[in-house]
Amino acid sequence: MKIQNITNIEKFFEVVDSCKGKVELVTGEGDRLNLKSKLSQYVSMAKLFSDGTISELELLAYEPEDINKLVNFMMNN
Repeated sequence: MKIQNITNIEKFFEVVDSCKGKVELVTGEGDRLNLKSKLSQYVSMAKLFSDGTISELELLAYEPEDINKLVNFMMNN
């Protein structure tokens, strides 16, 4: 799933942390980073944004309830 224009990054990571299953960031090279890992969060976000906004991410979530949480975040934030 592609997620765009994340401006509330702290809330985004709260949603990711609340997910039951794995949530992975897919890099441009096709690598997958576990976004539930704090180290992966810091490393990946440092590379993705410099102005406080994440323009686009490709995520993989494996649990239907986690997908719903991420979709709800995007619709309401």
